[in-house]
Amino acid sequence: MLRIYFGNLPDEIYNTGMFYENQYDKNWVMDDFAREVIRDIDDSEVVSPDVIKNDIFGSFASTELSAGVKTLLLIRNMPNKVFNISNCGDNCAKYLLRLAEDRDIKVTLHHAMDFGNDFSVKVINDRRRKIVSDPVEFLMLADRYLKGEPIDEG
Repeated sequence: MLRIYFGNLPDEIYNTGMFYENQYDKNWVMDDFAREVIRDIDDSEVVSPDVIKNDIFGSFASTELSAGVKTLLLIRNMPNKVFNISNCGDNCAKYLLRLAEDRDIKVTLHHAMDFGNDFSVKVINDRRRKIVSDPVEFLMLADRYLKGEPIDEG
């Protein structure tokens, strides 16, 4: 399950782009998941471990992928670390949910991401660990936690 903490955590990797550039393995882009997200999110094709091709930008290294794709690849390949998914656009939401289908993934979020209408995540800001599957409830929790307001559970 995708476990979301709204705000900062001491162990979060906030700047996923910089972290990716210093930690990535060029072979991360070679699996089917990576190829799919690169095609969908960056409208690009993987040519080889460190060559990505795009109709507009030509060929480029995997360090030049979008922040969202870099974050998804980090989560896929380093699932025990806590990454800031605010580096992802809403177009990454379905992939975040897919990555969390068979394992718990803990992330931080600094805005209200649009997961659509069919999702289930666990908000972990308080001790009750609330599972949320309603977009309106998710938005209200995000707003309150990010503003630092207490949540009335009564």
